Amino acid sequence: MKLHLLSRASVSDRSFSVNHNLYPNFLRVWHYHPEIELVVILKSSGTRFIGDSIEKFQEGEVVLIGKNVPHMWLNDEIYFQPDSTLEAEAFAIHFTRDFLGKGFFEIPEMKQVSNLLMRANRGVKFNDLSKELVERITNLVEYDPTTRVFKTIEILSDLSKHESYQLLSSTSFVNAFQKADNLRMDKIYAYVFENFNDGISASDVAKMTGMNKSAFSRFFKKVHKKPFTRYLNEIKVGYASRLLLENKESITSIAYLSGFNNISNFNRQFKVIHGLAPSAYLKYHSSND
Repeated sequence: MKLHLLSRASVSDRSFSVNHNLYPNFLRVWHYHPEIELVVILKSSGTRFIGDSIEKFQEGEVVLIGKNVPHMWLNDEIYFQPDSTLEAEAFAIHFTRDFLGKGFFEIPEMKQVSNLLMRANRGVKFNDLSKELVERITNLVEYDPTTRVFKTIEILSDLSKHESYQLLSSTSFVNAFQKADNLRMDKIYAYVFENFNDGISASDVAKMTGMNKSAFSRFFKKVHKKPFTRYLNEIKVGYASRLLLENKESITSIAYLSGFNNISNFNRQFKVIHGLAPSAYLKYHSSND
């Protein structure tokens, strides 16, 4: 899974783009671009990759992704079957931070929106948005360019005030991606995201990068401020958490689907990261829902 820079630039007479996409499946490319992206998933399911966050996604979710944050919506395998009649549908807005002029979002009146765009550097998933607000986003495609600008500001303002949201990627990933040896880190991230549930180890990643295990461990800890093993377990446990909440598989099955080779290690690592055993985590979230 190679990381790609994609162009989301608008045409010359537009400062941002509004797109309604309907395909048999979403683009299977892990990518980034300088434009901020607001996405509404209208149809389909699969796995969402944003930064170092790996979670299952369903239709109806709304996500804001910051500048140059790597991401991908990977549909379930059934979407790629030759006889599949399923569709992947999404609505996306792409805009640069200065699409309304340099410094616009820095004025006092735009402080809340500016803070939202800062949070977007980790990816923001909004929870429990009203149907009316989601429809205002998807209806943007129907308006003339001038009206789109005013309505986009209103939407960003309302999203900035919405209190129920989830930050997706870790701060350490964002900092590492922006400041580190990007070519080497890109290669590491791509390998981990593609193989995290296949039982990979630090030795496997070190070999892939052409480094010995000790040198790789020092390099990774210097960049991420945590050992590679901890980072890998966070990826696997994050993925397992979403599978648990879907409640479609047993805890034992989820342990193996997430890349753990035995249930006791899965339970131990899950508790280290979440403070709860998988069964208690599921019970807690089920009762809250």
